[in-house]
Amino acid sequence: MIVQFQENLWTALQSLRANKLRTALSLLGILIGVGAVVALLAAGQGVQDYIQRQVEAIGPNVLFVFPGGFSQDGFARAAAQQSGLTRPALTLGDARALQDPSRAPDIVLVAPVASQTLPVASTRKRTVTAVRGVTPEYLIARNWVVTRGRSLAPEDERTAARVALLGVDTAQSLFGEADPIGQLIRVRDVPFRVIGILSRKGGTSSGNEDEVILIPLSAMHQYLYSARGRGGEPGLSLIVLVARSPDRIRGAQEQATAILRERHGIRFRKEEDFTVVSQEEILSLFGNLTTILTAFLSTIAGISLLVGGIGVMNITLVSVRERTREIGLRKAVGARRQDILLQFLTETLLLALIGGLLGVLLGIVLAFFISTLAGGAFRAIVTPGAILLAVGISSAVGLAAGVYPAWRAARLDPIVALRYE
Repeated sequence: MIVQFQENLWTALQSLRANKLRTALSLLGILIGVGAVVALLAAGQGVQDYIQRQVEAIGPNVLFVFPGGFSQDGFARAAAQQSGLTRPALTLGDARALQDPSRAPDIVLVAPVASQTLPVASTRKRTVTAVRGVTPEYLIARNWVVTRGRSLAPEDERTAARVALLGVDTAQSLFGEADPIGQLIRVRDVPFRVIGILSRKGGTSSGNEDEVILIPLSAMHQYLYSARGRGGEPGLSLIVLVARSPDRIRGAQEQATAILRERHGIRFRKEEDFTVVSQEEILSLFGNLTTILTAFLSTIAGISLLVGGIGVMNITLVSVRERTREIGLRKAVGARRQDILLQFLTETLLLALIGGLLGVLLGIVLAFFISTLAGGAFRAIVTPGAILLAVGISSAVGLAAGVYPAWRAARLDPIVALRYE
């Protein structure tokens, strides 16, 4: 059995070497398909890893309260509230109610946020970026430090001081290589003095966190963010909560939901006009989205692999036709049907394996290229599972593509085959 396999393998290699152009064309379809599958799976894995690292960097105890619900209508309302088209669903009064330790014992820190995208100018340049009105607790909740200058102080919030912290990219955009500390910027023509530069945070679900400006929440409400909620209370875009411990996340979430439902007058079983989400839920949501996207793209790559398999079948059928006399001669000297069948199956399987291995190398190169194009935002990760899956699929496609041609070759009548011209 081993000797027969070695003979079939040697014969297959000789046949592939004798028809180099045909072999190269057969390999091309398998190679491109496998390369696409490996590269897309690597990109999907890289995005999932990136999202997980970003969400975990937020902190295990952090909760977010967004305006709007999880339904399509809820998201539409949230978008309208963020743009100022409707009354904000979250207010400063909501944030203060969540600070009540008697009603929310599992919440240890509340950080209200009012955010808008506004034009900003320095003496050198102009840009449009996200401006967030926050309290000093926001930087604690987000584990965000100031690398140069000073941070926001309670006094800044109490006096509505016109001071600002810049993200590293915003500082670079507005001031270049100059020192921004102490310089003035104008946010929608309102002057603010730069007091600090934030540490690099990278991209998150909220966008690029290094392209932001943080100012005191009271200054935001006084000069830039005029939206008011129920009872004329200052509106908010977001409330960040910190639970007492990771195992109290669920309790903090339930307490926040109960307080806000009561304040917003939401009756039993009615949909909330806000959403309280944890880090785990955000990670699960984005993980599901990237999994679906990766599966969709991999299906497209799989179709190209299937097309490559059809190409292998066609070329193998041509090979059977060209080698009809050879098949007849082998049968005349004693070769059995199963010997002919194994010979052609070995050729197509060998072709698929070679194409699969070359495709894996192409996929690794493409994954590296994708990581380079991303500019360090994320790194495509080629896993052993992706390699085994791609090679396994290519082998299965090659085997399936070779069954019919091999069956036809095995059924040839030796007399007819010997007379074939």
